[in-house]
Amino acid sequence: MLAQIIWDPNRNFFVVPYINHPVTWYGFLFAMGFLLGYFLVRKIFSEFLAVPEKPIIETKLQAVQLTDRLAVLVILGTVIGARLGHVFFYGWPYFREHPLDIFKIWEGGLASHGGALGVLIALFIFVGLSKKTDPKLTFLSVLDALVVPAALVGGFIRIGNFLNQEITGIPTDVPWAVIFMRPLDGLAGVSVHPVQLYESLFYFFVFIVLIAIWLADKKTVGLGLLSGWFFVLVFGFRFFIEYLKVPQNEAFDLDGWIRMGQMLSIPFVLLGMTLLIRYYVRAKS
Repeated sequence: MLAQIIWDPNRNFFVVPYINHPVTWYGFLFAMGFLLGYFLVRKIFSEFLAVPEKPIIETKLQAVQLTDRLAVLVILGTVIGARLGHVFFYGWPYFREHPLDIFKIWEGGLASHGGALGVLIALFIFVGLSKKTDPKLTFLSVLDALVVPAALVGGFIRIGNFLNQEITGIPTDVPWAVIFMRPLDGLAGVSVHPVQLYESLFYFFVFIVLIAIWLADKKTVGLGLLSGWFFVLVFGFRFFIEYLKVPQNEAFDLDGWIRMGQMLSIPFVLLGMTLLIRYYVRAKS
């Protein structure tokens, strides 16, 4: 049974008047994810930094200031890291010959693994800048606070990929397959797995799991439990979902059985397992 879902939407959400600059659905959802993430991190910081002897209004103001600083660094880390990740992990043969095209981010080309590395670097910088004024903030506490909305942002981004007809799946005849008419990669007019929606739904599921863990015991922030589950679940899923995707760069595949995206996911899964083992060992002692 072949799919009858033909997908060919307008990639632009709207066009900015007077300057006629298009705003894509991908860009809009990317921004919406970050906006919602901003308020969630601010809420987590308020809970984490609260102490009985400090007025609530003062704690909230402190959370706003910290979140503002973190937001700028995370956005820079995400964009720069994701772009350089795409350049070096997936497109180096091309960009080596066209180095100026590295700066043409508006033409597309962002790698989530590079974005994750960029965010980790941004967190190190943030903690270093905040160490003197907010010693309670450690790298692990900030990471725990950030991974919760990160799962939500990831879900929004993958919906943007779906609307943009990119990062498409391999051909299939499952009833829910989608026919992309103008895909940026893969085959046009062929029923394929909507892998972007698979990832989006899974990331929303991870977001719910992390929110549930945090609400059950808000003191878990800073212990690595949230970060550990995030890395294991998200990048573990990324490893297996790659088999349903059109390869983004076959030159880096190892005999077809492991791809670049999978190789890049393994260190994050190992990091998550380390954090979980560390947490549960300490919980038993």
